Amino acid sequence: MAKKGFRISNEIKNEIINRIKNDGVSVTQAAQDYAVSTGTIYKWLGNQAKGSVSLLVHNKVKKENQQLKEIIGELTIRMSMEAKKGLSRS
Repeated sequence: MAKKGFRISNEIKNEIINRIKNDGVSVTQAAQDYAVSTGTIYKWLGNQAKGSVSLLVHNKVKKENQQLKEIIGELTIRMSMEAKKGLSRS
């Protein structure tokens, strides 16, 4: 765990950022888990985000993508069932 005035290794920084981005861990939770201030984590995220989308936009698009995949799956099943019904009527 980090103490005030100590540098945090790049490995730990990357671990924290990956947990937030990929595992859905909140900044507050990561700050508590690693004894780092939320401001520090937001600064790291901001530094990484330059030239890329923000974490909020990323998570929103990721959620939308999952919802769209579910809709496509449902529609594919319906179309398949409709096609089978059409074949059985012939």
